Amino acid sequence: MSLEKKVAVITGATGGIGFEVAKRLGQDGYIVILNGIDDEAGAERLKELSAEGITAEYYGFDVTNEEAVTSNIVTIGEKYGKIDVLVNNAGGLGGRSRFEEMTTEFYRSVMALNLDSVFFASRAAIPFLKKGDLPTIINYTSIAAWNAGGPGAGIYGTSKAGVHAITRALAKDLAEYGIRVNAVSPGTIDTPFHAQIKSTKPEVFASWKNNILLGRLGQPEEVASVISFLAGKDAAFLTAETIQIGGGQGLGI
Repeated sequence: MSLEKKVAVITGATGGIGFEVAKRLGQDGYIVILNGIDDEAGAERLKELSAEGITAEYYGFDVTNEEAVTSNIVTIGEKYGKIDVLVNNAGGLGGRSRFEEMTTEFYRSVMALNLDSVFFASRAAIPFLKKGDLPTIINYTSIAAWNAGGPGAGIYGTSKAGVHAITRALAKDLAEYGIRVNAVSPGTIDTPFHAQIKSTKPEVFASWKNNILLGRLGQPEEVASVISFLAGKDAAFLTAETIQIGGGQGLGI
């Protein structure tokens, strides 16, 4: 296997922002490795990427499963001899619960999805990133990491605050190897994630733009373009940073 082409691993990449990131990095010339838990969706995404002339593979595993993450990342790293970019895209709200009623199971599931997954994937990828070209890890935090989230989303905000901290901690830990670690913090992005409220409460969905300075929701491609920048040579002196991609969301109008 030739080491000339750069290799990007994107977790949670069978839809939404993750797939747009995979598509953009593929267009940038990377071999893209998609992860997900929906194998049927993974197969469809590979067809779409292949139709665009993008070299891609799909690995189905749960990012909260330590053994599955480790074995799959090692398999990818050993196959290609390196990993150049790891995008820890997988994550989510996981549901809503106020703290008084919150079960320990729910607490752990949200922390696992958003924070454990970053730790598992990054740890497994580090030996292969050391062999990469301008190697980088890109994580996802959220505005909830600063404002603690809305009602019932407090543990989501807590987990994303952890991602903000682990991004900076990894950057400190890996700088000596030339591995950069940054994060993006997407605002409200128009993806299938919001499909239910968009169809059942269109007036609520439409009102969200009122808290965004630019007056509109973001598009997945606008997140992907920032990740493309962070992965490339133009961001070679950026590490331990978090870029807000929210159109000025939360600053008030």
